[in-house]
Amino acid sequence: MRSSNVFLSSCVLGMVLVAPAANADTWSLGASAAIEMYPYKDVDNDVLPFPMIGYEGDNFFFRGAVAGTYLWKDAENQLSLDVYYSPLHFRPSKSDDHQMKQLDKRRSTMMGGIGYKHIADWGILRTSIAADMLNTSNGLRAEGAYLYAFNIDNLKLTPGVGVSWYSSNFNDYYYGISGHESRRSGLEQYNAGSSWSPYAELTANYRFNPNWSAFATARYTRLDSEVKDSPMVDKSYTALIATGITYTF
Repeated sequence: MRSSNVFLSSCVLGMVLVAPAANADTWSLGASAAIEMYPYKDVDNDVLPFPMIGYEGDNFFFRGAVAGTYLWKDAENQLSLDVYYSPLHFRPSKSDDHQMKQLDKRRSTMMGGIGYKHIADWGILRTSIAADMLNTSNGLRAEGAYLYAFNIDNLKLTPGVGVSWYSSNFNDYYYGISGHESRRSGLEQYNAGSSWSPYAELTANYRFNPNWSAFATARYTRLDSEVKDSPMVDKSYTALIATGITYTF
């Protein structure tokens, strides 16, 4: 779980959180670099540069690795059907731990669902729920967040807090250890249940002119005990930091 996971998860997070409000038929191109800290035991984290491509229309959008179609869109509300690549995966060969090397692979998947955003003077509400579309984990993921954006000249800061929910199927696939794996690796068998993970995030966007802007975004997620207690995990949190520059036209 190294470079490809950093690339896609950072692309999704960076484009969703950082992209400024756009008029219809607006394209954006850019370059970024990101690092993500994973909870899996003895798995290194990579810093990776990557391109960013986005499009915002009246009925359709894509932002990095997420795409969707609007069911309802006005100045205050956005309701959409979304499809996105969920990059979370585990490659035993990438761990430096001998026992972890004996486990099975955990594969990435496509998620599909519905998302809603409400924008008001008092802040932004963001919610979503999605299901595994490829029967990889047969899991569900839901999220709710509150954000508040404020401007200082050309600088826009958007702090936020939220919570993510993961179903037991999702967690057990990515963090559980089967009896067969336990016998092979010596790690204790583990069945993971559903979990709630709170997080805090901060995005900064600086606009040089109507076309060029730079951004930085960070998110810290506190892991639930259902994940932390897994023998595959040696951290109590995950973190993401990304920065880059974009051109909008």
